[in-house]
Amino acid sequence: MSIRFGLLALLESGPRYGSQLRVEFESRTGATWPLNIGQVYTTLGRLERDGLIVPEGGGDAKQQLYAITEAGQAELGDWYARPVDRTQPSRDELAIKLAMAVGAPGVDIRAIIQAQRRHTLKAMQDYTRLKARALAGGTDSRDDIAWLLVLEQLIFSAEAESRWLDHCETRLVRLAEGRPQPQRSASSQQTPGIPAASPAKSRGGVS
Repeated sequence: MSIRFGLLALLESGPRYGSQLRVEFESRTGATWPLNIGQVYTTLGRLERDGLIVPEGGGDAKQQLYAITEAGQAELGDWYARPVDRTQPSRDELAIKLAMAVGAPGVDIRAIIQAQRRHTLKAMQDYTRLKARALAGGTDSRDDIAWLLVLEQLIFSAEAESRWLDHCETRLVRLAEGRPQPQRSASSQQTPGIPAASPAKSRGGVS
């Protein structure tokens, strides 16, 4: 969906070739999410099918100009106005890995956390250096500002993940020491594999 609306947003400023759209999308996002040209043309085909863009002029698909339609502009306006849905989060590999590792025989979950923390901190340092370089180069263009926003989102996400890993490690220490975990409700039942001194925790989040 982000590619679909990203291409519509670029087309709103004027007709583009597929190759131009790929270059401009990556320039706007700092190539954080690189596109292959096949993704671009597949998405353009679907946008044309849905009446959101139209081809302009002759030529084959790889030499075709595309322009946004009124329906496409309306769809794009709705996307800008609509909050990104966080009630149906995408699957997070790290969260799934730690959830599966809890209680798994022969798995050192603290080693997993420590290795991930080192990786996350290194990524955060890399993003911070890129941000410093971007600021030193100036933020005069819209592409510069767009790239800076993407970088800062990556930095904030890495910081949040690092704090969450610290929290996970603290929970494991409490579990190992047999200290009580916060209860979900008075009717919470004991979770299989968790010591009796540690009541079941909510699957809906952490406290």
